[in-house]
Amino acid sequence: MSDQYQPKPEHKFTFGLWTVGSVGRDPFGAPVRKAKSPVELVHLLAEVGAYGLNFHDNDLIPIDATPVERDRIVRDFKAALKETGLVVPMATTNLFYEPVFKDGAFTSNDPSVRAYALQKTMNAIDLGAEFGAQVYVFWGGREGVETDASKSGLESLKRFREALNFLCEYNLAQGYKLKFALEAKPNEPRGDLYLPTTGAMLGFIETLDHSEMVGVNPEVAHEQMSGLNFMHAVAQAWDVGKLFHLDLNDQASGRYDQDFRFGSVNLKSAFFLVKFLEDVGYPGSRHFDAHAYRTEDEEGVKAFARGCMRTYLILKEKAEEWNKDQEIQGILAELNTDQEKVSPLLGVYSSEKAAKLKARSFDREALGNRGLSYERLDQLTLEVLLGVR
Repeated sequence: MSDQYQPKPEHKFTFGLWTVGSVGRDPFGAPVRKAKSPVELVHLLAEVGAYGLNFHDNDLIPIDATPVERDRIVRDFKAALKETGLVVPMATTNLFYEPVFKDGAFTSNDPSVRAYALQKTMNAIDLGAEFGAQVYVFWGGREGVETDASKSGLESLKRFREALNFLCEYNLAQGYKLKFALEAKPNEPRGDLYLPTTGAMLGFIETLDHSEMVGVNPEVAHEQMSGLNFMHAVAQAWDVGKLFHLDLNDQASGRYDQDFRFGSVNLKSAFFLVKFLEDVGYPGSRHFDAHAYRTEDEEGVKAFARGCMRTYLILKEKAEEWNKDQEIQGILAELNTDQEKVSPLLGVYSSEKAAKLKARSFDREALGNRGLSYERLDQLTLEVLLGVR
């Protein structure tokens, strides 16, 4: 492999313990790989060149671990991190696997389940803070319904808001400096999940008591499952200062949640995402929430992880080429030329601008007949990606 595509700490590539730790189980088949301990996974990620790793609370500490077992696991994990130099930028809570959460966690109809979810999350926030995490992600994998007869959609949103307000206050009371990031998904594992898109999450955040503390964690697959453009969701979150974290993988639109290797399905979409992140100078982790194919052994898992990072770096290089390509930039300059010198009439409203606009005559037919060269622009983009420019 070319050295220019080797991951470095400054690239901030991270993986979840649940990603490289996947044993290949699916709804129709048993595991195909042996489970690895968190310490083993730290060393695997160090071997492939990752910057850091992230975990759900129970990825690291089994839900039924005793206090003595917990302390041992934490001690060994810290030692592995120190030995390898890996860091933990993000942590989260598993509020979807155990049967207790079969009808949701923060939105459950049962107040005892909601209380337990808060308890579990506070303990997990403590754990994340102990390892220096800067972002705490909330994915409501069971916050939804199969039938609207079971819950009030309005009451569920109130319960979700109440839980997040509670946890924001806990974060402040403990003196932690964690940012909270909400992760949207349209469906699966429930029939319908609440707040199914990044845009829905952004609207919801503004209703929270500490909205300044809460942003989003968009995921490629979750937007593409419902046929949406992931880069547009990321751009919207960035525009309002709420892009606190993001999950990179790939997904065929309309399918189940596939979590494929980054860039392995929608290469052009991946390119424009990487280009956006690099153009705006996104400072956060490039976190890969994906899994190796079920066909793979341990070496295949390493190839998967290396492939995610290598593809990102290749696309980063292609974005630089695109930005420097004279023909591409010439077309863009022409598209954005103010041929009729009307730019001074746009932007911030004034009564003078409004009057001038109302009085101005526009040649609607000429404007409609103008060719925009988008076919050529898109073809040039493909040629950059195919390496023939």
